[in-house]
Amino acid sequence: MERLQKVMANSGVASRRKSEELIQEGRVTVNGKKITELGVKVGRHDDIEVDGVPIYQEQPVYYAFYKPKNVISAVSDDKDRQVVTDYFYGVPERIFPVGRLDYDTTGLLLMTNDGEFSNMLTHPKHKIDKVYVAKVKGVVNNDSLKPLRKGIVIDGRKTAPAKFKILSVDHVKGTSIVELIIHEGRNHQVKKMFEAVGYPVLKLKREKVGSIDLLGLQPGDFRELTKKEISQLFVLASTDK
Repeated sequence: MERLQKVMANSGVASRRKSEELIQEGRVTVNGKKITELGVKVGRHDDIEVDGVPIYQEQPVYYAFYKPKNVISAVSDDKDRQVVTDYFYGVPERIFPVGRLDYDTTGLLLMTNDGEFSNMLTHPKHKIDKVYVAKVKGVVNNDSLKPLRKGIVIDGRKTAPAKFKILSVDHVKGTSIVELIIHEGRNHQVKKMFEAVGYPVLKLKREKVGSIDLLGLQPGDFRELTKKEISQLFVLASTDK
């Protein structure tokens, strides 16, 4: 038995907080009975409806996906472009991406049907590290990238301090490859951070989220996370930073 709002969040109805609001507003029924108080527990065989629409209690599933370039981080697209769920043939659960990667960005994207898990990983207060490798225009050095370690202002708001490592520099082509570690997930954040210090991003790939990496995956491939990997992510999110 689990709390009703958790089951709703795991079913993708809304976040847990929003689910609590729906319950308190009297918009949720369990086995035909309207529920308005928090704390009610339900099982897998209970019939739950939100605004008269039944929700289906799927078993939570978790995947690591290697997103190719030019794929939308969504479950549908009004322009009929390819989306990440197009790659999940034979997966019956209604999965969705945890956060997003830009259309032209490649790399690790976690996929799930567990709304609470998704909220946990995307909320900046949990400080889950995300590792990116960027090819940038220009020859970088430690001094020129130092502002990234202190946090820089983008879109009128300062970023959290980031970590970086210069992987290589091509003086002939005038490009550099840099690893950047952040725990936020603001819109186009990595690109805007490099732009702010004078190095436009030419190519971007996310290598890692928390303890999960791309090992063994090629673009378009996916694999289920192990129970150990899922537990590690929950531990990372719950540990005081």
